[in-house]
Amino acid sequence: MQSIHLTYLNGPDIARLALTDQEILDAVEKGLAAQGRGQTVIEPRVHLIPESSDKGHFNVLRGVIHPLCLAGVKTVGDFVNNYKHDLPSELALLNLFDPQTGVPKAILDATSITDMRTGAITALGAKYLARKDSRVLGHIGARGTSYWNVRLLDHFFNFEEIRVHSKRTESRYAFAARLSKDLRKPVRVVDNWEACVRDADIVVEASRLPAPEPLLKTEWIKKGAFVVPYGTMSAVEFSLTDIMDKMIVDDWGQCRKGFPFGALRAHVDSDKLSEETLHAELGQIVAGLKPGRENDDETILFWHRGLSLSDIALGHALLEKARKLDIGQTLRFA
Repeated sequence: MQSIHLTYLNGPDIARLALTDQEILDAVEKGLAAQGRGQTVIEPRVHLIPESSDKGHFNVLRGVIHPLCLAGVKTVGDFVNNYKHDLPSELALLNLFDPQTGVPKAILDATSITDMRTGAITALGAKYLARKDSRVLGHIGARGTSYWNVRLLDHFFNFEEIRVHSKRTESRYAFAARLSKDLRKPVRVVDNWEACVRDADIVVEASRLPAPEPLLKTEWIKKGAFVVPYGTMSAVEFSLTDIMDKMIVDDWGQCRKGFPFGALRAHVDSDKLSEETLHAELGQIVAGLKPGRENDDETILFWHRGLSLSDIALGHALLEKARKLDIGQTLRFA
């Protein structure tokens, strides 16, 4: 058998590569377009729960992007109390393979990839679905993905006001300080959900609840807003879908009945969100097969569960840049 080598990119390597906002968004948008055109394979994520779901679990995501000639499997741990150990709540590895032969191509620290691609999906959803004149962002949550939500949303909208809230006082102030420094604008910390969400043009709910609790009230959502709930445990009222003119997901296969967790799990199980009420998957809109926002009065919801395709697309972008800059290690496999 011929020798096989693969590329290993660790966390410091990925930090050195320093993908720009535009490089991140371009990579993820290309993955979405390939999905919309039917050039991908995506299987619903599966979960491994070591003890109990309120303490944490592993997500295993799998997919193929044929135009990139890459298959990928990402395993990410999601453990809510990791801050007590000075660890990120999410730690991940991405394995990339040749989809024609199964030959391993690369192993990447996917912790920051997970954060960046989640933020990119949120921001690209807003690119196609939020009002172009959106000026106020209300963001609930301060976990790793939250930073990239706000940073990449601001890349598109240059907000006049950014409001943030999270359960722990120390996390919300640290989050706001980091954003204010990097975005070079004030970020307003608020101490309750209503002050953060009410009448915002774009609302992102990325909370970390131990169990479902309807903390985000439907009455706070203004007409024409763009709303993105994606907490593992639902934080929205059952009535939220009733005010929506359009509902979009990243992948219906992961949102349909039969799967645990998710901000709109109860809405799916009760058919408030179904194949009949679903407007589109975001990839179909990115590929130009279905319309996004069509007027300023539409109130639109986007629920994303996390795409393996976005991990793979971002992994590909990192590998290409690493080759050009001679960053990373080559490991012998066989």
